Amino acid sequence: MSNKSDKEFFEHPLVKPNKMQLREYQKSILATAKEKNTLCVLPTGLGKTGIAILLALERMRIPESKILMLAPTKPLVNQHYKTFLEFLNIDEDKMQVLTGEIRPTLRKVIYEEKTFIFATPQTIQNDLETKKLFLNDFSLLVLDEIHHSIGDYAYPYIVKKYLEQAKDPRILGLTASPGGTEQKIKEICENSGIEAVEIRTEEDQDVSAWVKEKNIEWVSIELPKSFIKIKQVLDEVYKEKIKKLKSRGASRLRTKRDILELQAYLAKEARKGDKSAFGGLFLAGQAIKLEHSIGLLETQGIGVLESYWKKLRKDASKAGKALVNDKRVLNAMRMSNELYEMGSKHPKISKLCSIIDQQIRAKPNSKIIVFASYRDSVKEIYETLQKIDRAHPVMLIGQKEGLSQKQQIDVIKDFESDIYNCLITTSIGEEGLHISSADIAIFYEPVPSEVRNIQRRGRVGRVKIGSIIIFITKNTRDEAYYWTAQRKEGEMKKTLSKMKKKNQI
Repeated sequence: MSNKSDKEFFEHPLVKPNKMQLREYQKSILATAKEKNTLCVLPTGLGKTGIAILLALERMRIPESKILMLAPTKPLVNQHYKTFLEFLNIDEDKMQVLTGEIRPTLRKVIYEEKTFIFATPQTIQNDLETKKLFLNDFSLLVLDEIHHSIGDYAYPYIVKKYLEQAKDPRILGLTASPGGTEQKIKEICENSGIEAVEIRTEEDQDVSAWVKEKNIEWVSIELPKSFIKIKQVLDEVYKEKIKKLKSRGASRLRTKRDILELQAYLAKEARKGDKSAFGGLFLAGQAIKLEHSIGLLETQGIGVLESYWKKLRKDASKAGKALVNDKRVLNAMRMSNELYEMGSKHPKISKLCSIIDQQIRAKPNSKIIVFASYRDSVKEIYETLQKIDRAHPVMLIGQKEGLSQKQQIDVIKDFESDIYNCLITTSIGEEGLHISSADIAIFYEPVPSEVRNIQRRGRVGRVKIGSIIIFITKNTRDEAYYWTAQRKEGEMKKTLSKMKKKNQI
């Protein structure tokens, strides 16, 4: 049960009255964040942004200081801007969403004049590199979705510059899903200047009362015999390539990642002048293309597979050319094309239509999100749902896939405003977005990443009970990916509990 203080509104001259409630766990996390650069791991929908807002107010006590809040996508940046506006009694003129679309000379003026800057890390990195931005006066750097702070992502670079330049630095990192291993979480902390970790899980006593219930249902899909026939042909060729790679000394080749790692190693050896590596590279290239083709057939369907094969026919690499000239692969392509011409689709499509049709008939005001990993699948789902009475679908895809940042924001706004009731999205819709009114999320396929799995689930049930439906095609990569994500998520929970007990970085 929540105590009395959980129900009281937070009072502050810069917070709008009767607007913000501060729960006990938020107070505890905020107390740490005031003193140290903090990583806040908190389940989706439990007030990470609220903690950032209150820490920003605390840091604003430092004279002439500024706040910089970063997020990986423009829609998410825009969302944070709107949330700060919603809760704070601060002139809108002091806040600015900054994008690369704003001309450089104007960006420089914005940095000087505005108090709150909301941006994507790429824009900030570019302006730091070209010296349009200096971080001297920024007293708080908020890194949303901080699990990105690995490898060559922009966050580590920005943190380094921030700690070098800022007169009085403070960093707050936010995520619901930092990753499965202690090593990865430590890497994130090291890359982000983190000094303290505040972890809460859904099982924690001070959090569990606030977690919204989610109903999860798994829908098992049978792969049609016509699909299995094509799969058997491709499997035969794939196994042959793997066998040849193993005969060259490669041992562990169970997953696509294993083959990709082998390919990277062989490419490195080839660059050093090892001519024997070229044969292995050739085979690995073919194996990856075959594995991808089988995966598309099993989990996405003929239309998506045909799109991939169209690209493969234009592939200039030796591996690609040799593959499309293999008689067995040509036979698989012929069978696939025949099914495509007949209008054959993956059985997931008809199941999806049935679920959405029933949902809208039963509850006409329903809001539905469909997650699919491939743009071609998103398009196919969109075109099919347009034929359903009272279904008003819209696609949310990334910039590379054809939607500008402004269009992405407009799509989310229109979905929230009931212009559309079915949002079909690629991975851009998975992360952080507060699509509060979604009743159902349908995963067109499971994803093997524990981070993406948690992010997808977080898009529903923020203000009421939400339902999640996961499509799993029997005896395919869908099953393997589902169990991989479950295992990784279990490992992540154990890691977080262990780190929480030790309270170590």
